[in-house]
Amino acid sequence: MQLVATILPYAQIILSVLLVTAILLQQSGAGLGGALGGSDGDAFHHTRRGFEKFLFYLSIVCGILFTLFAFLTIIIKSN
Repeated sequence: MQLVATILPYAQIILSVLLVTAILLQQSGAGLGGALGGSDGDAFHHTRRGFEKFLFYLSIVCGILFTLFAFLTIIIKSN
């Protein structure tokens, strides 16, 4: 258990860098109006393909793993 406790902070750092990079590399198609519920003039549906789809799934997986590692760190430190 001591080995896991020493590896977890480094794994969280690597996951956080991957998560931030994956999020920043995604193209933002919606402007401020689209983010707040308004229409920004784009009436077509955009499907993710190729590298954009990979970045989307990578950000989801990294977010879930980062959350699980954070909970695991809390559980280990409380014992």
